[in-house]
Amino acid sequence: MRYTILFSIFLFAILTGCNKDKFGSKPVLKFKSVNTTVLTNGQQLEFTLSFTDGTGNLSGSMYVEENVPTCPTSSFTEMDSIPKFPASKNQKGDLVVTYPYENIAPKCQQNDTAVFRFAISNKENHTSDTVSSPPIIIIFQ
Repeated sequence: MRYTILFSIFLFAILTGCNKDKFGSKPVLKFKSVNTTVLTNGQQLEFTLSFTDGTGNLSGSMYVEENVPTCPTSSFTEMDSIPKFPASKNQKGDLVVTYPYENIAPKCQQNDTAVFRFAISNKENHTSDTVSSPPIIIIFQ
């Protein structure tokens, strides 16, 4: 009994004594929302992604992929720079990525169903896990 209490106190001291940083060196990206899941001519897609970065050097790049299985010519992959903003440790915030209809209009003369995938890298080339959007229907017009 005495050893159980001592072990419990020892374990509690270890767990409360460890003061780990809130964020790691690898950026974390989460999909928050998209403004529509059915896109028509004249509209634009607006993805909202949340991020955290413990090192404060997120001004790296963003990987974006549009995957359209039924029409590979509509698919694309691109790397964009993340706009520069004041750096500080343990950063968190939102990234908004927009695409007007004209940039992602169906190229196979039919409606497309696309899934968008995103990842971010910081200046040290630490890359987040990839996050995906829900399926987006892009109406051919």
